[in-house]
Amino acid sequence: MTDEDKTPRNASAGTWSRLGLGALSGLLAGGAALAVAELTAAALRPQASPVVAVGGAAIDRTPTAVKDWAIRTFGTNDKLVLQLGILAVLTLFALALGAFAVRRRRTGAAGVLVFGVVGAAAALGRPDSAGVTDAFPSVLGAVAGAVLLYFLVGLLPAPPRQAPAERGEGWDRRRFVIAASAAAAASAGAGVLGRALSGAGGREAVASRENVTLPPPGSPAPAVPRGAQVRVAGVSPFVTPNSDFYRVDTALVVPKVDATAWRLRIHGDGVARERTLTFDDLLRRELIERDITLTCVSNEVGGPYAGNARWIGVRLADLLEECGVRPPSGGGPADQLVARSVDGMTIGSPVEDVMDGRDAMLAVGMNGEPLPFDHGFPVRMLVPGLYGYVSACKWIEDIELTTFDAYDSYWVKRDWAREAPIKTQSRIDTPKPFARPKAGTVMVAGVAWAQHRGIDKVEIRVDDGPWQEATLAAEDSRDTWRQWSYAWQATKGGHNLTVRATDRTGEVPTEKRTRTVPDGASGWHSVVVTVD
Repeated sequence: MTDEDKTPRNASAGTWSRLGLGALSGLLAGGAALAVAELTAAALRPQASPVVAVGGAAIDRTPTAVKDWAIRTFGTNDKLVLQLGILAVLTLFALALGAFAVRRRRTGAAGVLVFGVVGAAAALGRPDSAGVTDAFPSVLGAVAGAVLLYFLVGLLPAPPRQAPAERGEGWDRRRFVIAASAAAAASAGAGVLGRALSGAGGREAVASRENVTLPPPGSPAPAVPRGAQVRVAGVSPFVTPNSDFYRVDTALVVPKVDATAWRLRIHGDGVARERTLTFDDLLRRELIERDITLTCVSNEVGGPYAGNARWIGVRLADLLEECGVRPPSGGGPADQLVARSVDGMTIGSPVEDVMDGRDAMLAVGMNGEPLPFDHGFPVRMLVPGLYGYVSACKWIEDIELTTFDAYDSYWVKRDWAREAPIKTQSRIDTPKPFARPKAGTVMVAGVAWAQHRGIDKVEIRVDDGPWQEATLAAEDSRDTWRQWSYAWQATKGGHNLTVRATDRTGEVPTEKRTRTVPDGASGWHSVVVTVD
C-alpha cells in the first residue's frame, strides 16, 4: 500500500481523534461550569444552584400525568431520578458542544453560555427567588466553562482548511493532558468545597434543632389502646417511624431553616389583628398532642403514601381566632387559608375545615422529637381529614386568609381539586402480591383509613365468593388508620384477595378504580397469590 493510499484513512482517524478530544474538552468544561455554579450557589443560596433551579422549573412545568407516573414508578426517589436525568442531559450537551468546538472554537465556547442562560432564567423564575443574585451561580459557571473549553480546544490539532482566526496554535499533547488534568482536579475540588459550604450553611439550622426541647403538651394524646396493632407479620406498624414516613413534595433541596430566625406571618381578609410569630412564641403556647394519619393524594389504591405519627403543635384555630378570623359559617369573608413555604410552595385549605373543631395544628414535633428537616422543621401545618396538598404545608412561613375565587394555589393551578377530603381506603399488607403461602390458615391483614370519619367495617372477598367481615383492631381515634386481620382457610391454587372498607358515615368505595387526579384515587385493593 502506498503512502497516498494511507492518507485518507489517516485523515479520517485524525478527525475522529480530534472529535473525541473535543468531546472530552466539552465534558471537562461542563463539569467546571457545574462545579463553579454549585460553589457559588453554596456561598450565596443553595436553591440558586442551576441543577436545583432547572429541576424545580421542570417539576413546575411537568404535566400532572407525568408527575403521577414518576411517583408511581420511582416513589420517593423521583427527585433523585430527575436530578440524574438533568445531569445526563447536561453531559450529552457538553460532549456534543465540545465536538462542535473542534471546528468552530469560538462558537462552541460561546455555546456553553446556554448553560448560564437556562440556569439563570430558571433560578429567577422560581417562586422563592431571592432576586438577581440567584442568576450569579449559573452565569459565573457558564463563563468559567466557556473559557476552559476555548482554552482546551486551542491545544488540539487544528482541522484542515480551518479559518486562520479559528485555528489554535497546534497540537500540544503534553499541555493538553496537564490542562485537562488540572481542570478535572479543580472542578472536583470546587465540588467538594461547595458541598462543605452547603453543609456549613445548614449548621445553624441543625444546631437550632438540636437545641429544641419540646415542652410537655397541655393536651396530651391518649395512650394508644392495647390491640391497636394486630399481631400479624408483615403489617405496617401502627406508628410509622420518622425514618420510614413517606415524603412527597417538590423540594429538590430540603430547606434547612434556623428555628431562631424563623418567623410566621398571619394576615389577609378578615384578619383584624395581624401577627408575626417566632418559634419560641409557639413553644410558649399550650401545645396539643395527637395521633394523626396523613395520606398523599398521589397515593394509588393500595399504595404506600400513608403514615401515622404522633404530632405535637399549636391548635391553628386558636391562633386564627386571636387574629379575629371567623369561618365562613360565622360570617368571615375568607374561605381559603393559603399557607406559604420557605421554598415558594403554596397550599390552600378551606377555612371552615381548619376552624370546625378538628385538631388542625401548626406542628413542631413528630413522634416525640422536633420535626425532621424532611418533614418540615421547624414548623409545618396539618389538618386531619384532608389530603396533604390542601393541608400539610411544610417549612411554613406565611398564612394568608383569602378566597378560593381570588387565588389558586400551586396544585390547583395544575388541575387538582380545590378541596380534597381524604377518601375511604383499605390496603392488604400481607400476603404480598404473587406470594406463595402454604395451604391452611393464612392471615390476611392490612390497614384502612377514613381520616376524621373513622373506619366502621372491613370486609374480605376471596375470588368471587361472598364478602367476609374482617376483625378490626382497636381504634385509636377517627383521625388515625385502623388495622384489621382475617384468618383465611386457603386452598391450593391461584386466588384473588380483595378488600373494602366502610367508614362511619356508611360510605363504601365503589369497585371501579379511579385515578389520583383530581381529588384522590378510589376503588378496591386486591392481590393475587398462589397457594402451594
